[in-house]
Amino acid sequence: MGETKKYTANKDITVLWTPSKCIHARVCVKSLPQVYNPQERPWIVPENATAEELKRQIDRCPSGALGYELNEG
Repeated sequence: MGETKKYTANKDITVLWTPSKCIHARVCVKSLPQVYNPQERPWIVPENATAEELKRQIDRCPSGALGYELNEG
């Protein structure tokens, strides 16, 4: 399936991205451009949004390439 990369935002949430699943629909970039910028490295900067904003946007990813884990603590 491909390697999943993890981007920890804060104590509440970790953003997961599986590049091999991505269809480049740009829903993430259009929804939260302050978080997702394909021209930068790292291209996902989850600390630029709240956990709720991230969850709402990730749930709209059409390919399922984005996911999240809720962190304990």
